[in-house]
Amino acid sequence: MTRSADDVLAPDTGMGAVTVRVGDLDAMIDYYRDAVTLQLISQATDSAVLGRGSTPIVILQHAPQLTAPEPRAAGLFHAAILFETQAALAAAVYSVTTKHPGTFIGSADHLVSEAFYFTDPEGNGIELYWDRSRTAWSWAHGTITMATLYLDPNAYLRQHLTEGGIADPIIGGAAVGHVHLSVGDIASARDFYVDKLGFETTMEIGGSALFVSAGGYHHHMAMNTWNSSGAGRRRLTLGLGEVDIVVPGTDDLGALGERMRHYGVETRDDGRMLSFDDPWANRVVVRTA
Repeated sequence: MTRSADDVLAPDTGMGAVTVRVGDLDAMIDYYRDAVTLQLISQATDSAVLGRGSTPIVILQHAPQLTAPEPRAAGLFHAAILFETQAALAAAVYSVTTKHPGTFIGSADHLVSEAFYFTDPEGNGIELYWDRSRTAWSWAHGTITMATLYLDPNAYLRQHLTEGGIADPIIGGAAVGHVHLSVGDIASARDFYVDKLGFETTMEIGGSALFVSAGGYHHHMAMNTWNSSGAGRRRLTLGLGEVDIVVPGTDDLGALGERMRHYGVETRDDGRMLSFDDPWANRVVVRTA
């Protein structure tokens, strides 16, 4: 069924910084700055913003009073950082695997992208990736073709890592490309993120994973039940603080607010940003570009 423009997010919607609550702020700054190769944009007593240039990617909030989430709870599966080039991705991957080799958990060619996966020192998932050109993506009946194929990390570094990338791994820009959540069930995820919030489905994996986007991207968000089937609302813990979505302008923000209120979603609106919780108490904040 074709959806009207009033029912979907604007095509040039994107993702903003991911906020993570952490127990050891200094150690986590060190990891994301010195290993993941993000730059420290700003720091306060209880928080830090890291990114590339003026683009925030990860916001760390110090919350030492909180405990770690339960293993099968809903929350962050991974935050995915998109690099502009394969050389930039290789430099970041080399940096993390050299300085924190124990945090590397795998790599994959997804046909639309090349990805490397890590778990930060407090257990939050991270994906570092590079997109192939959209002209190389394949779609069939509104579904994008993605796969999980073997990607040899050593061969990748031999092919794309440069001496300059070893000496100075901050190459070009980077941004949050997508955010992947652990949720309790896919039907509720589809109802919230597609039917209400306005993303469009790009792929499903049985009843266990859903990939959604705006404007024909392979996915801006994903939700899976691989570790969290049946999970209920989250308690306040370390880990995911909020997911940021960026819409083009105030009209888009206003339309979304009207749509969410129409569906009975409790929202907080200060005129510049709109925030609400998904069915698992994952905080979503939508702001203008």
